[in-house]
Amino acid sequence: MVRKVAESISPKKDNYAQYTLYKWYFLLKSGHDAQVSISGDTILLYAQCDENIYDIPFYTIGNRQYSCLNYHDYNFNLDFSKLDLTRLMLPDQSGRSFSYRLTHAPEFRTADYEYKTLKFEYNNIPYHFKIKISEKLKAVYANYPLADYQLYFKAPMSRETYDSFIPALKKATRGMKVKNGVDYLMRFTRYACLYLPDIENFGKEKRLSHQQTLLYEHSDCEDRAALFFFLTKELYNLPMVVLAYPNHVTIAVKLEQAKGTPIIYNGEKYYICDPTPQGEDLNIGQMSKALQTTPYEIAFAYNP
Repeated sequence: MVRKVAESISPKKDNYAQYTLYKWYFLLKSGHDAQVSISGDTILLYAQCDENIYDIPFYTIGNRQYSCLNYHDYNFNLDFSKLDLTRLMLPDQSGRSFSYRLTHAPEFRTADYEYKTLKFEYNNIPYHFKIKISEKLKAVYANYPLADYQLYFKAPMSRETYDSFIPALKKATRGMKVKNGVDYLMRFTRYACLYLPDIENFGKEKRLSHQQTLLYEHSDCEDRAALFFFLTKELYNLPMVVLAYPNHVTIAVKLEQAKGTPIIYNGEKYYICDPTPQGEDLNIGQMSKALQTTPYEIAFAYNP
């Protein structure tokens, strides 16, 4: 909203510095702790942020971290060693933190949504889902940075998309035991979406929310993990952990009477449910041979 208002008053293409200063002003007046750094024609806008952001510049003052909000305007390519930045600071740094967390899903006009069909087979039975999705979602997330997994996994889904998909999914899994229903969701996420690494898909690392994963034709393991996590939470609300390997991300779900090798977390048994296609058809509780001896970390734990 700040960008839209600043653009309407001082278009970016006419006077980028003035446009950026308007954004700074509006962030300050909105109660945020924001700062500007200048070097020649380069003007960088920072906001105090407590979240872990991985692909944009930041600096710290004491225990307060400031993340750059307009790095994308420089095509994510600045040589900071050649910049003699002068920091414009206000004496009062008591403003609230800027957050990338989405508490409300972006809603668009009904006419902005189109139907997308996703299909896969489960136990030799074909399933088709017609989901309402909007291309405008791409613009909303265009400059969203690489951040902690929970920001993507816990993002809300727009009502139009939710109502066109989740009730149909609940109907398809009605009557299944919980373990079978989770297996259904795992295989839906694995086979209803096409796999493609981010470098080939976007030219860089990019994490998608569950709704973006439904929108794009291709997605990678992180994106599918976000989608599977959301679907499992909505249908069964089970405890889950996100397992981050050096080159792979997957989900383990706390299940009763499941087979396979469990992941022990806080004394409880969680079973890997990999929503990304591997070289073998993995069941619940199975991990690919390549990962069986690979160390991982718990990137995020969900406990209802």
